[in-house]
Amino acid sequence: MRDAYHEDLDSLTDKLVEMTRLVRSAISRATTALLDSDLQLAESVISRDAEVNGIFEDVETTIFDLMARQQPVAVDLRMVITALRMGTDLERMGDLAVHVAKVARLRHPESAIPAEARSTIVEMGQIAERLVTKAGSCIASRDVDAALELDQDDDAMDRLHRRLFRTILAKDWAHGVEPAIDITLIGRYYERYADHAVRVASAVVYMVTGSRPA
Repeated sequence: MRDAYHEDLDSLTDKLVEMTRLVRSAISRATTALLDSDLQLAESVISRDAEVNGIFEDVETTIFDLMARQQPVAVDLRMVITALRMGTDLERMGDLAVHVAKVARLRHPESAIPAEARSTIVEMGQIAERLVTKAGSCIASRDVDAALELDQDDDAMDRLHRRLFRTILAKDWAHGVEPAIDITLIGRYYERYADHAVRVASAVVYMVTGSRPA
């Protein structure tokens, strides 16, 4: 019985790491769809979000079953609680990638991103991928030091988010209101995606140490 219990705990880690892989792929493909106005790729991001949701449902089911049957305590209880929180954040990251893809679909066959904002969006997509990759590594290894670094890593995303606002508020902005609204929303999606990655890393710190990052 206890062997099965610990197998279930290990399976939670495996499922969370798989979620990080899926949401990393989703934000990568969503970014490409956005920049290239690739309708087929955007649709694939939207349709494949069901995979992320399905794994999160498995995580929830495993957690509720463990709580009911095993009544975990101490470190195991922290593992179960933080797994649910991490799963929630990762599921939301998948949703944010879908939001980016939906903007690409909405503006197809045109690109939603004017030339002067493209380099910023490219960088935001790259940082989003790095953050979730690092978060996945932290989940797998329970590396507290690496997890604590994500908060600083997120600063680069915040700087790019501010750069987008400077771009659309510049006097030489010539694209009107609709693209400005698109870019405002898109910037927010990437910024929130990064915030959720930081929350995942913070949950790893709590799971291992029992204390929340300052």
